[in-house]
Amino acid sequence: MGLSDALAWYQNVLRIRFIFRDVERIYFPLLAAVSVPLNVITIVILSRGKCGLSRCVTGYLLAMASADLLVVIFDVIWRHIPILFREDFLFLQDVEVCNIHAALLFASTDCSVWFTVAFTFDRTVAICNQKLKVKYCSEKTAATVVGTVTVLSCFKNIIWCFMYNRTYRFVNDPMFCGIEFSDPKLQLWASLELAHYAVTPCAPFALILLLNIFTVRHILVSSRARSRLRAHSKGESPRDPEMESRRRSIILLFAVSGNFIVLWAVFTVTAILQRISHLDTIFTVPDYVPELGFMLQLLSCSTNTGIYAVTQSKFRGQFKNVVTYPICLLTKLTKQCVDGGRLLNSSP
Repeated sequence: MGLSDALAWYQNVLRIRFIFRDVERIYFPLLAAVSVPLNVITIVILSRGKCGLSRCVTGYLLAMASADLLVVIFDVIWRHIPILFREDFLFLQDVEVCNIHAALLFASTDCSVWFTVAFTFDRTVAICNQKLKVKYCSEKTAATVVGTVTVLSCFKNIIWCFMYNRTYRFVNDPMFCGIEFSDPKLQLWASLELAHYAVTPCAPFALILLLNIFTVRHILVSSRARSRLRAHSKGESPRDPEMESRRRSIILLFAVSGNFIVLWAVFTVTAILQRISHLDTIFTVPDYVPELGFMLQLLSCSTNTGIYAVTQSKFRGQFKNVVTYPICLLTKLTKQCVDGGRLLNSSP
C-alpha cells in the first residue's frame, strides 16, 4: 500500500468515525430514554407474577431486567453520554469515583450476561431432561443461582477499583478511567483485561451457542420419535398436548438467547481483538468498530421487553394495563374535577 492509499484509507476511517459520533449523539440518549422506563415496567409486571410463567422463569427474567436497568444507568447514562457530551459533564472530573464506577459497570454487565446463561441452562434442562427438571427448575434453585452469580460478579470486579484510578478520561480507549499502573506494567494490565473479556462475554457466548445447539438437536430427535409413535396410534387426536406445552418455553428461550448472540457478536469479537492488540501483536481494530459493538451490545438491554411482549400474550396484556393505567387515572381525576366544578357552579 502506497502513501496515497494509506492516507485515503485513514481519511475514510476518520470520516466513518465522525459519522458514528453524530449517530451516537442521537442513539445513546434515545436508548436511555427508552430503556429505563421499559425495564422499570418489566420489573413491575414480572414482580406481580401474573404473566402465566413459572416462578422459576419469572425469577430469572426479573433478575435479567434488573441487571439490564443497572447496565443502562452505569454504561449508557453515566459513561457513554458524558463521553459524547463532554463539555456538559466536565464537573465529573471533580468527582473522583471512576474506578468504583468501572467496578459497578462491569459487575452489572457480568450479572446481565450470566443471568442470560443461567436462564438458557434452566430452559435447556426443562426441555431436554424431564427428570432433572423436577429437581433443578424450581424457584429455590433460581434464587440460589441468581444470588451466587451476583456475589461472584461483584467479587470478580473488585479488581477494577485497583487497576483504574479515580479520574474520568472521557474516552473509550481503552477505558473511560485512567490506568493506575505505570508503563512497564501495561502488558500485565492488558493481560488481565483480556482474561476479563474471555470470562465475559466470550465464555457465555460459547455456552449459549452450545446449549442452543444441544436443545435444537434434542427437539429434532424427540419430535421425530413422537411423530413415529403417534403415526402408529389410532383414534388419537392430531394435536400433541406435550409438544404444545413446550412451545412457549422454546420460543422464549430461542428469542432471548438468539437476541444475546446477535447483539453481542460484534462486541465479543472486537473486545478480544482490541485486548490482543495491546499485547503488541499485529491485530488492529478501527475505532468505529468497537463503537458499533457498544451500540449493539447496549441495545440488548432494552430488547428483552419486546421479546416478552411478542412471545407472551399475558405479558402483553399486563404491559398494556401498566402503560394505560396513568392515562386512565388522569382521565378519571380530570373527570372528577370537572364534575366537582359543575356542582360548585350549580350550587346556590
